Amino acid sequence: MTDHVLAAVDSSQFSTGVCDYAEWAAQRLDAPLAFIHVIDNHPQISEPDLTGNLGLGTREHLLEKLSDIEEQHAKLAREQGRLLLDDAKQRALHAGIEAPATMQRNGTLVETLVEQENDVRLLVVGKRGETAHQASGHLGSNLERVVREMHRPILMVPKAFTAPRAVMMAFDGSKTARKGIEMLAKSPLFNGVTCHVVIVGAETAEHRSQLEWALSTLETAGHAAEGAIRAGDVEETLRAYKEERAIDMLVMGAYGHSRIRHLLVGSTTTAMLRRAQLPVLILR
Repeated sequence: MTDHVLAAVDSSQFSTGVCDYAEWAAQRLDAPLAFIHVIDNHPQISEPDLTGNLGLGTREHLLEKLSDIEEQHAKLAREQGRLLLDDAKQRALHAGIEAPATMQRNGTLVETLVEQENDVRLLVVGKRGETAHQASGHLGSNLERVVREMHRPILMVPKAFTAPRAVMMAFDGSKTARKGIEMLAKSPLFNGVTCHVVIVGAETAEHRSQLEWALSTLETAGHAAEGAIRAGDVEETLRAYKEERAIDMLVMGAYGHSRIRHLLVGSTTTAMLRRAQLPVLILR
């Protein structure tokens, strides 16, 4: 299976949103849909210190019990994953998806997803996974690593699904930002969705020219497009525009390791990601 939408499901509260947004994306892109559940094969139970005065027979007995417990945990994890995948598949079938696929893999989440990326058109993940802190301002560490390592577009989603009607992309006229606009224009994901382009800065002839290029590129591709140039703090300005125009998805570009590191470590975009209650599409 190639060029499919891949949805990473787990037992977190975000899995329902992952399923619903993945189904929406697969239908929009007319692409196959697959669900993946990854069982982390790192030991969850630390091996006890058996170097004390225990006799040989006692140590062997404890090691056998430890092995049995780990085997039981692994069996339960596989069964839980199977149930999660079955539920996701049934939701997709009910939504009209034809022949959704499921796969269960052992390993770390990041390495497993990177191994799959050659066949992935879009990866859909929750803002946080099952082991992440539940504070709303926290980004799951796995998500940060996935964004750094993957070379495919990633849709980070909240718990509940809302069909996007208006999307917003911050634009600065740079080469990478223009690439993002061109990717946005070509994607059938946003057919019938109004695309908003916002430049944060002074009202200058250069900014006006950049905005006109972005809007023209989107409109030529058949998208409804609106834009604005606004001065002010970047994060506050974008948040205000989002609220005023009822934006329900954010789009941003990330290219190359250095830019992704800036994206996720101490930048304005990091703050927006952490506080966003909206889905965020990260273009690559």
